[in-house]
Amino acid sequence: MSNPTAAMLVIGDEILSGRTLDSNTNYLAKELTEHGIDLREVRVVSDDATAIVSAVQALSNAFDHVFTSGGIGPTHDDITADCIAKAFGASIDVRDDARALLAAHYERQGSELNEARLRMARIPEAAALIDNPVSVAPGFILGNVHVMAGVPSVFKAMVATVMPTLTGGAPLLSQTLRVDRGEGDIAGPLGLLAKDYPELSLGSYPFQKDGKYGSNIVIRGQDNAQIEAALARLASEMGV
Repeated sequence: MSNPTAAMLVIGDEILSGRTLDSNTNYLAKELTEHGIDLREVRVVSDDATAIVSAVQALSNAFDHVFTSGGIGPTHDDITADCIAKAFGASIDVRDDARALLAAHYERQGSELNEARLRMARIPEAAALIDNPVSVAPGFILGNVHVMAGVPSVFKAMVATVMPTLTGGAPLLSQTLRVDRGEGDIAGPLGLLAKDYPELSLGSYPFQKDGKYGSNIVIRGQDNAQIEAALARLASEMGV
């Protein structure tokens, strides 16, 4: 039985401009792999409502789970929550449960829950809140879309909240074989190996060091015995 599938939608002009480096995708990919959920697609879109709504609808229809990062803060360009609501045809407003969380947080800090901060309590109707132990302002889940913050520390905390609620499949295992030969020399044997082991994923990642060419061959799959057999065969054929 195949694993559940997932996609990630990264939202923000700062990612596309190169001002901010996206580390959330890498983190989520590792977590999903360990949990037995296959990340199949990643998209990055600007702070444009039409683009966000379109991407959410397409990914939600194509995959079992969708994870978003970015655009749920207190500023005018934080439009993700509204876009998710529109994508699902849901109403959105300040929710009492989210307001209560923020009110208690800012009272403890001695700060005002002003209009800008209250924007973070705007949650679509029927969405379930995602706990945020770092800065309190919640994410949410609507349908199969998990809406989370873009700040890496908050994103990681929200992923930790969500992951135990998801049913995964078999974790993806991998082993790597370093071959000090160029890809042109190993393409033939690698192609035959891939044909003989259709349930495995074989990838070649070339490198150059001290004027010499080589490749790291990564073999991935859910059956460790198959991985070991394929690795041993390739090592023998390559004289490693």
